[in-house]
Amino acid sequence: MIPFNKPPYTGNEDQYVIAAMRSAKMSGDGEFTLRCQQWFEKELNCKKALLTPSCTQALEMAALLVDIKPGDEVIMPSYTFVSTANAFVLRGAKIVFVDIRKDTMNIDETLIEAAITEKTKAIVPVHYAGIACEMDTIMSIANRHGLFVIEDAAQGMMSTYKGKALGTIGHMAAYSFHETKNYTSGGEGGLLLINDEQFIVRAEIIREKGTNRSLFFRGMIDKYTWVDVGSSYLPGELQAAYLFGQLEKVDQINKARCDVWNYYYQALQELFKAGRIDLPTIPEGCIGNAHMFYIKVKDIEVRSHVLGILKELAIGAVFHYIPLHSAPAGLRLGRFHGADVHTTVESERLIRLPIWYGMSKAEMEQVVSAVVGAVNASCH
Repeated sequence: MIPFNKPPYTGNEDQYVIAAMRSAKMSGDGEFTLRCQQWFEKELNCKKALLTPSCTQALEMAALLVDIKPGDEVIMPSYTFVSTANAFVLRGAKIVFVDIRKDTMNIDETLIEAAITEKTKAIVPVHYAGIACEMDTIMSIANRHGLFVIEDAAQGMMSTYKGKALGTIGHMAAYSFHETKNYTSGGEGGLLLINDEQFIVRAEIIREKGTNRSLFFRGMIDKYTWVDVGSSYLPGELQAAYLFGQLEKVDQINKARCDVWNYYYQALQELFKAGRIDLPTIPEGCIGNAHMFYIKVKDIEVRSHVLGILKELAIGAVFHYIPLHSAPAGLRLGRFHGADVHTTVESERLIRLPIWYGMSKAEMEQVVSAVVGAVNASCH
């Protein structure tokens, strides 16, 4: 069987995890957490990086930092993971979904402004498959209307938009280190990136259960106390130690995944030229990170047939999100602004293929052979 995903492993994770286990600081903000955060601040050129137990919790911190209150509206695509919406719903926000672009599956930036009301507080662009949204347009809209921009860059580590790392363009952003991502901190894991300095001190307080403990440990105050709302958003040191082992090999992992992506893209050209599939699009000025490789078939019926054949051949292909606006919670907690031209139709065409660090040429060839056969069989 060729699984859909294998968590990355480089070889140094073991020794770092053991070192963290034997350290005097396992509960968070120890040596490995600080080393990871410093790595991100230097490599991504952001104001502040704070590790969290998950990307979901990084998004929840962002919702607290921009002071989302009941009745506020937050604009985002419906084609995303539930955490993108849940983080803001938990603070009482109404989610306003807008349609996506057919080419990138990202939020359609040309539809955002019409969805803004006097209640709108933030825009949450989701960089699907690690391919950037049209951030210049989104930031321009946000600046004109006085809105916050929180990038959901869960899939975007090592991708760029016009030379800038995804997650460093909006006011803040969230990364994921879940085991399905390009880099993992041992199963779960996340990161909050802060690009606007006004949020840094409060972010540390919220992350430390609403206390000014971080200031205390830096010697800036003589005792710490409860000063704000907050929760336990610190990851354990074992998570950070595992992640640090991968940060040391970040370019190696990125190149290996891109090699798989490029192989698929070239090997599936005949199906594309025959009009039987569509392939991913990377807009000019964007560099992807090979987080995923997907194809789009004619419709949901063809997709079901193709997935059935691939399952029989032990190829771990999957489809992705059910659009949130059509889900039971989405119907209650949000609304779709404008027409659903692409979100549902395009989501029903998409198939994700196996891609992971360490995938062999033989495995890639096996996947391509199976996909070509399955698609051709489904189109007759």
